[in-house]
Amino acid sequence: MSEVENRPTNFIRQIIDADLASGKHTSVQTRFPPEPNGFLHIGHAKAICLNFGIAEDYNGLCNLRFDDTNPEKEDINYVKSIQEDVKWLGFQWAGDIHYSSDYFDRLHAFAIELIEKGLAYVCFLNGEEAKEYRGTLKAPGKNSPYRDTSVEENLALFEKMKNGEFKEGECSLRAKIDMSSSFMCMRDPIIYRVRFAHHHQTGDKWCIYPMYDFTHCLSDAIEGITHSLCTLEFQDNRRLYDWVLENVSIDVTPHQYESSRLNLEYTVMSKRKLNTLVDENLVSGWDDPRMPTIAAFRRRGYTPTSIREFCKRIGVTKMDNTIEMGVLEACIREDLNDNAPRAMAVLDPIKLVIENYPEGQVEELTVKNHPSDESQGTRIVPFARELYIEAEDFREEANKKYKRLVLDKAVRLRGAYVITAVRCDKDAEGKVTTVYCTYNEDTLGKNPEDGTKPKGVIHWVAAEQSVDAEIRLYDRLFTVANPAAESDFQSVINPDSLITIEHAKVEPSLKNAKAEQAFQFERQGYFCLDNKDATADKLVFNRTVGLRDTWAKISS
Repeated sequence: MSEVENRPTNFIRQIIDADLASGKHTSVQTRFPPEPNGFLHIGHAKAICLNFGIAEDYNGLCNLRFDDTNPEKEDINYVKSIQEDVKWLGFQWAGDIHYSSDYFDRLHAFAIELIEKGLAYVCFLNGEEAKEYRGTLKAPGKNSPYRDTSVEENLALFEKMKNGEFKEGECSLRAKIDMSSSFMCMRDPIIYRVRFAHHHQTGDKWCIYPMYDFTHCLSDAIEGITHSLCTLEFQDNRRLYDWVLENVSIDVTPHQYESSRLNLEYTVMSKRKLNTLVDENLVSGWDDPRMPTIAAFRRRGYTPTSIREFCKRIGVTKMDNTIEMGVLEACIREDLNDNAPRAMAVLDPIKLVIENYPEGQVEELTVKNHPSDESQGTRIVPFARELYIEAEDFREEANKKYKRLVLDKAVRLRGAYVITAVRCDKDAEGKVTTVYCTYNEDTLGKNPEDGTKPKGVIHWVAAEQSVDAEIRLYDRLFTVANPAAESDFQSVINPDSLITIEHAKVEPSLKNAKAEQAFQFERQGYFCLDNKDATADKLVFNRTVGLRDTWAKISS
């Protein structure tokens, strides 16, 4: 099957195929236009994969253009983080980075053109008055008393706006369209407002800034975008998009197409709500691994491959729906199951003493890094008389379903020997502190000579050679699937969304782990070295995802 035949299809690709076949377009030019007022989230990842993926598949180009028309909420650090996210996902924009502010002079000229054509006017209605005049979904709006101001006076007033002679909120430039339109966005929308704000690209040159709906379509046209891809909330605004392009002097007239946005269970996608989580210290920052941002998924251990596969699986449609978190988690499990090397980490350690193993002896055992992928090689794991095992991996008595260490029963230590527990020590509260056992020296890599096969395998680390590590067990940030529907979304934050284990014990090979490097910790889940807090002297591992979907069992 050819590469073209392997491409996913959807209604947008069918439109592009038809446009190319008819000669309407001879090439494809898309753009990804984020506003730099926060970190990108998983919904933006879908938009990135769509816009850059289509350009890639059709041998076209995709621009990265920052919609920087609201300087009060924007920051250069957001600009940098967005660039990093796009690159991390595996895409590269065409040519230089674009900014809507690159076109401010031309946008200003287009606004003057609309005024000269009698299609825009300076309005002095305040916020409350403008709301009253706008009407409702059931009732038409009323014309502003400033709607019929002469062209000459509007030009003079707009010049005063540009020169900073009006206060913020005192007036705005509005398009003159139709106050009785059934589409609210067509009821003389604001296209310029006064803002005395320093801009991260243009400095203090401007004190008037264009609105998104005015800027978006014109920026697309200036850049020669052929297919402008948006989410469904901009569907009605396409009428304004087309109106602006039809009424200014510009040669290229791109077309806007809308598809459903990505809604994901157990998350919020509203930047306002995400900002609240950060500002009120309900999370540690935009890249907190519980957040739905791309930077957070990266820090948690998700891979670009898994995110792109997720976006491919959910597809592109016009139907709004909410994707189960399990779909995303399945993508990362599949990726890491194939590609993550195995390692041993003990999160709740108790001492295990092999009484018949020589004191002071340390063996170097060769252990596979992956059970089925020999290309991942092997590593050396030290083995000694005293080990650590998981507290939950030992019981004094247990039924037949328990496949781990029980008094007078045998299990295999992963990659090592078969052992049999003989007794244990407990503290004053009855908690097991040390397990004593014997080992069968002739069982390294094979079963006992009597043919009996131990029922279970447990992981371990050598006590003296082990390395301390902090383990962060991340879970879903909210306890309900749709936190945005709650009257107070903060009330459904999961109190167990982060459990920190400060004194876990890990095998010494993990001292060489690199930031974001993924591992499957035997029987614990998939983890990665934290890219922010881990140092040479302090290992910090984040749980990416468990080995199985435990939430599916809880909710069923």
